[in-house]
Amino acid sequence: MEFSTPLRRLVATAEEVAGRNQEKIRDSIVKSIYLTAENIAHATACPKVEKSIDWDRKIDDILTSPVWGFPIMFAMLAVVFWVTITGANYPSEVLATGLFWLEDRLTDLFTAMQAPGWLHGLLVCGVYRSLAWVVSVMLPPMAIFFPLFTLLEDAGYLPRIAFNLDCFFKKAGTHGKQALTMCMGFGCNAAGVIACRIIESPRERLIATLTNNFVPCNGRFPTLIALATIFVGGSVALSLRSMVATLTVTGLVVFGIAVTLFVSWLLAKTLLKGELSLFALELPPYRIPKVGQVIVRSVFDRTLFVLARAVLVAAPAGGIIWLFANIPVGEMSLLATFAGWLDPFARHLGLDGFILLAFILGLPANEIVLPILIMAYVSGGALMELDSLAALRHLLVDQHGWTWLTALCTMIFSLCHWPCGTTLFTIRREQRSWRWTIIAAVIPTVIGCGVCLLLNYLVRGLGLI
Repeated sequence: MEFSTPLRRLVATAEEVAGRNQEKIRDSIVKSIYLTAENIAHATACPKVEKSIDWDRKIDDILTSPVWGFPIMFAMLAVVFWVTITGANYPSEVLATGLFWLEDRLTDLFTAMQAPGWLHGLLVCGVYRSLAWVVSVMLPPMAIFFPLFTLLEDAGYLPRIAFNLDCFFKKAGTHGKQALTMCMGFGCNAAGVIACRIIESPRERLIATLTNNFVPCNGRFPTLIALATIFVGGSVALSLRSMVATLTVTGLVVFGIAVTLFVSWLLAKTLLKGELSLFALELPPYRIPKVGQVIVRSVFDRTLFVLARAVLVAAPAGGIIWLFANIPVGEMSLLATFAGWLDPFARHLGLDGFILLAFILGLPANEIVLPILIMAYVSGGALMELDSLAALRHLLVDQHGWTWLTALCTMIFSLCHWPCGTTLFTIRREQRSWRWTIIAAVIPTVIGCGVCLLLNYLVRGLGLI
């Protein structure tokens, strides 16, 4: 039946009102069920005693408040990042010292065996050194972050985060539980993808899987922290450098959350249209976390599980990177030749060829992106890292002309680019589809390139650099 334009508008408005009324009816039914259950519980309870203060409700009035809920949530997020960043420095340094001492002993062994130089380079400078960087950089932050995250989960705070963010994910056409899977991505995006199993709807679970990469994992934190400390923290006093770097990284995380919501909304309106499933969240009571169980669960179920997958992916990558750096093409290495090919395109993104190549070769594990970049810049034949941030600043700024715009574009591209090999492998296993695995890699890459391109030309067009 054909309708006139005013009548079509009236029909569309009526359908929209009917949809809102249906949603209100559902909420009313759920609320009525809980109120009835609460009244029955009170009626059948033990004899009345003097009414005590309901501390859970009083705390929730603050933590889930429209005024205080979000500032407290982001402040707590910043504290967790600060503790992770500050606390991981010394253990990471000790672990790296021990692992590289073992590398020296392996070198002595190869020398005693009179092994060929290429074999030592491939296995020790390539495979083993790659593993050493991944373990020393990834293990300490995960060993701190996962227990802190699990403590918040065990105390009952994570459902409050889902409650606070539910309205935003609901407006984006996705599930409120996506807030929990997104939080898991801070430790490791592969773990965040696995956590998407808690979402019952296949459509909404897929949206959460495709967008989990927009929150930085432990592998990307070293790059973000180093660049934030050099280019942002370097402009303030030394005593404030850690705090300013933490705030900068927190700001990037907030940007990542905003991108997550935007891309979720876009997917819900295009590729993954469908009816939004009902989400009734019952807030559990607060409780004192069982610290022993939390540590054991976070270490064995999360930290070691994720680390094992990263090691399996990073081991062959180290050998390939060593080959790239040591196979000559004319007067340059294969690594430098590839960087030259990528340079024209990378310049449009505010990067250079070496930066883009480091991200490409860092596909197996994000932890090795910065060591690859340093190796390429100093024309070294193996993965390496400078001994101080001052030396890194000299290499980036004085020798290769980095500006604050280069650093910002690199941080944004680190936040928004293809998932690491471990995460892609996990997506393939969870979704059982190469199509969605490829889409999961394409979406953040397109977003990252688009944002960097726009930012680069906007800043240069306004003459800010």
